[in-house]
Formats: sequence, structure tokens, C-alpha cells
Amino acid sequence: MKNSLGREIPEFIEGYGEVRPFKGAFATVPEGNRAGAPLKTVNPGHDKMLDSIEAVFKKVPITDGMTLAFHHHLRNGDYVVNMVMDVAAKLGLKDLEVSLTGVFPTHEPLIEHMKNGVITGLRTSGIYGPIAKAVTQGVLKKPAVLHTHGGRPAAVAAGRHKVDVAFVAAPTVDTYGNITGRQGPAACGALGYAMTDAEFASVVVAVSDNVIDYPLTKISIPQTKVDYIVKVDCIGDPNGIVSGTTQMTTDPVKIEMAQICADVIKASGYLKDGFSFQTGAGGASLKAADYVSQMMEEGNIKGSFAMGGIHGYMIQMVEKGLFKAAFDVQTFDLESIASYSKNENHIEMSAEFYASPFCKGALVNKLDAVILGATEIDVNFNVNVVSGSTGFIMGGSGGHSDAAAGADLTIIVANLVRSGKYPIVMDEVTTITTPGETIDVVVTDCGIAVNPARKELKDRLVAAGLPVKTIEELKKMADDIVGGPQKRFESDGRVVAVVEYRDGTVIDVVREIKA
Repeated sequence: MKNSLGREIPEFIEGYGEVRPFKGAFATVPEGNRAGAPLKTVNPGHDKMLDSIEAVFKKVPITDGMTLAFHHHLRNGDYVVNMVMDVAAKLGLKDLEVSLTGVFPTHEPLIEHMKNGVITGLRTSGIYGPIAKAVTQGVLKKPAVLHTHGGRPAAVAAGRHKVDVAFVAAPTVDTYGNITGRQGPAACGALGYAMTDAEFASVVVAVSDNVIDYPLTKISIPQTKVDYIVKVDCIGDPNGIVSGTTQMTTDPVKIEMAQICADVIKASGYLKDGFSFQTGAGGASLKAADYVSQMMEEGNIKGSFAMGGIHGYMIQMVEKGLFKAAFDVQTFDLESIASYSKNENHIEMSAEFYASPFCKGALVNKLDAVILGATEIDVNFNVNVVSGSTGFIMGGSGGHSDAAAGADLTIIVANLVRSGKYPIVMDEVTTITTPGETIDVVVTDCGIAVNPARKELKDRLVAAGLPVKTIEELKKMADDIVGGPQKRFESDGRVVAVVEYRDGTVIDVVREIKA
């Protein structure tokens, strides 16, 4: 069958189940009630401490076919996932599903567990590094499920994604289970993604290298959610949090694109008192935030809030008084971790609060402007951030689709041609991640395009003297640079990943590429 974007989607996918096709960004209305963790009692004198991760497996007990959940706040510095899954392999467990909010190169040892059948399912919001290649080549028995950051808590809360045991990498925990990311040798800041698992998982385990006497006073996840505590030598290296592009660009081309992004925001009319803003951690996005900061200072504009994954540049804007607060679901760098520990205007939030479409008001709904990236964009403004032009998985939606759906102004910034040979603007993207109806402006190094649905916005940008073109003109320019139109990569292999939109419908699939 075809979904509303014209993508061919199987009606039933082995290892995933019956498919609900994407019908539109706001077309799906939830039914039923919120799910819940089982009721439990803990009597006075009960000790939550266990001697080892292996003791957790035996105490629960963890058996074949269960879903084990983890968070990615330590990003490429995480040790807990590998630690736990090595125990699962040692105990001979099979057919486990790993629900990990972000998969990084440090998790490469999981590939062997996938090959051996210890892990047969994976749910995540993004896959980076060797596991991305392995999944594309069919290493998993079941298709990986790619959620958005808001879609995952929506699925968990609705009971569509049941977590049996959640292992929370806890930078600090007290002896009764109160957890924080503010302090400890592996302090990582906000624990927004772990909050969902702590709320809904049947069993919650705090794994920590910093167990302190009761009580912890600044609590992210309370004792009422935690079943067991395990002390280990080290949960991870916080220096791995800043892996990836979290530095402001010095590339002259990207600097110019960043300036145009800021100019678009200014010309749009949204840059005024009460302005709210989100940007990614890529170099051009960070530079755009810097330009927006300058504009706010020059115009004496007092914004409302910054949000998302928070980095040091956003914290500087809060400390200058340009925003009242920074809402943080994931802390991107060491400067932000330090801020979270001391700044009362740096506010931790859960992934549900941040972006779930099935709650009573996610923060993305209050967002004025967001700057996002892309690997590909098509002439209908659909965006790909899951795969590259070769068909291999190289990321995931994360909060991309969530922020785009919520923001009044969604800007995509990308070079018109990537790596000198891959056009960014195409007739059809390889994989649709974010629907074009939620994208307003595309900014490239060769001009900008405005979604035809936003005629008033286009008129404002033209009046401001910005280099506005049609998306078709940008595509032709890209084709001319690379030597002609590029066909979308297609594969007839089995489905190796299901791309869910934030409402749980299937917006696209990724098919196997043989090694």
C-alpha cells in the first residue's frame, strides 16, 4: 500500500506487525488510556542494593524475549549498555529487544550479540557508526524501529512499546533510588529520556558509579520509580557526550548560510519579545544561534525560552538575559552540564514534556522557530535525516519531526551538494523522515526556498532582499553541479528498519543492502 506521501509500505512487516500508514502530520488521534507500571510495595527496612548486574538478571528474572531499555545521555561515552548486554550473553539469553534512545559507535560490541541472536530487535531514535551499517545490511532478525524523541514516549505511554526492564545509567543515586545527572564523575546533566522508562517500565534499575547516602536533595528520577540499585566501577566517560559536531563552524560558506538563517528569522516577524527558539548542535546551526543572539541584543528583544538538547551557546543566551529559561531534555556539552548544576533557569524536562504528540501539551507546540539539518530534501519539502543517498542508515529523526511539527517557523539548513557529489535537493528523497507540510524554509549555499503553503512568509523574505528561489530552481542548480538529475536509491531487499512518524504511523521503511 501507499501512505499519504506516496511511499510504498507493506501492510504487514515480519517482526514488526501490522502497519498503520502515515496519513498526515496531525491526522492521527490517539485512543484508549495511558499504560502504567505494575503496582508494588516496599516495606520499611527493604534494601534496594544488589551486588551486580548479573544479580539483577536473576532477581527480576530477565528471560528470553524481554525488552531492555537504556538512555543515551552519555552518548558516545556510555558504558552501561555494553555492560548489561554482555551479562545477557554470558547467561545465554536470546531474542532480547534493546530499546536505546540513541545508538553510537561505542555500542559496536552489540553487533556480535545481534549476530548470535542475543539481540533480535532494536528501537531507537538514531543509529550512528558501525551498528547503522550492520542494521542496513540485515544483521537483526527483526526490523529496527526508528522513533522520534516524542514518538517513543508516546508509544510507551500508549502501551504499544512495553519496557520490561529499564537500566538507568545514573551519574549519582542515593541508597533508596533517587537519581540525578547533576553530579558524579560521569555527570551528564538532564535525564529527560530516562524519565519515560522510569515512569512506565515494569522494573527500573539504577546503575551507578556514585552511590551516596540518603537523601539526595536535587532529584531527577525519584525513589518511587526505582526497584534496584547496582554500583559499578564506571558508567561512562562524560567527554564522550561532546562527540560529534558541537562546535561553531568556521567554514565561510556555512557562516554565510548561518547568517541567512538568522536573517530569515528576523524577516519572518517572529523575532520579537517572547520569542522561543530551538537549534541543533551542528556547526552552522550554532553559528546561526550566535547571529540570532546578536540580533536580540541589538533589538533589546527579551525571548521566552530556548529548548531541546541544550549546548553552551544557548546557556550563554540565557545568562545574558535574552531568554527567561532553557528547557533541557539532553545536555550536549560540559559547559551546559555545569550550568544545569547551578542555574535555576536551566530546567530539566522529560522527553514526553518536550515532544510527545499524545500528551496534554508538549513544549514543541510553543516553539516559534527551529533550525534543523538534512541529508536530503525533495521538491515537496520532505526531509531525510535517516539515511544517506547510498541507502545506508546514518542517523535518525531524534527530535527533528517533533520540532518541525510544533514550530511556527521550521528552517532546514544544508549545503546544496554534499561531499561534492550528492545533491541535497532531489525529486524524491531516499527515506522520508519529516513530512514537507511541516517544513517552511530551506536555506542552502545557493539560495533559499519557501514552502508554497507559506506565501505570506515568502513575500516577507523577498521584501527583505533575501535570495529566494523555488525549490525546483534549487534542484536544477544541484543537478547542474553534479552533472545531471540523480535517481533515488532503491532496494527490493527485506525491510530492515521501520521509520515511524511521531504519531506511531509508518512514514517510510529502509530496505536491506547486501554486504
